Amino acid sequence: MTPLDRILRASPGGTDPIDRRRFLALGGGSLAAALLAACDSHGPRRAERILRYAERKNEGVERWLLRHDSMDRAPAGAASAGRALPSYYVAPTVPVWDAAARGPWALEVSGAVRRPLRLTLDDLQRLPRVAQRVNHYCVEGWTAVATWTGVRVAELARLVEPAPEAQYVDFQSFDDDYHESWDLESATHPQTLVAYALDGRFLAPAHGAPARLHSPIKLGYKNTKYLTRVVFMPRRNGGYWSDQGYEWYGGT
Repeated sequence: MTPLDRILRASPGGTDPIDRRRFLALGGGSLAAALLAACDSHGPRRAERILRYAERKNEGVERWLLRHDSMDRAPAGAASAGRALPSYYVAPTVPVWDAAARGPWALEVSGAVRRPLRLTLDDLQRLPRVAQRVNHYCVEGWTAVATWTGVRVAELARLVEPAPEAQYVDFQSFDDDYHESWDLESATHPQTLVAYALDGRFLAPAHGAPARLHSPIKLGYKNTKYLTRVVFMPRRNGGYWSDQGYEWYGGT
């Protein structure tokens, strides 16, 4: 019996989403939200401290406003993006897991947890499955509808039992070591998934195969593709784009 089998055997089996861009346009967002939204947009060096202060204040407003008690719903009749869904990665070419060089792909769930796990793609598929047709929000301003299938991060958290001090989660990738950290509340939202299928088919390399993070409650750059590790932590540690000037919280 594997560690996952033992844990599974021992375990028991809203409102409309807030339009973040509209909120910011109406003045609810801070100066930091406006200036830190673009790539490499740190602003003037002498203004960096006030920008970071404004960003922290804006994050507090977002946490209060979103409250994570709403569920994203794709508009009735909205067409799925299908093959038109853009794909992004930071490596020079599409990242592809090389099993010959690295061994079989697996997802490590570790950090400040009681029961760390290493899950194969087959293991993930054996866990409770969720399929959700939701919006994907990009910081560039476009929105796309797609159906994502996978396992709730909340389910993984239930299995590994995070320590009380674990208030953040880092999602790490084999795409040139891309990563983004999230607050625990966002990571365990019911619509935050480790997804392995898109529109009823296993993920293609362009969209993050073998598995990726996806949630409509965060902007696209927070949704780490090519996932390899989920690490529960007492403190947040930034992220690939967050460290280059993007807003860390990145809520929708």
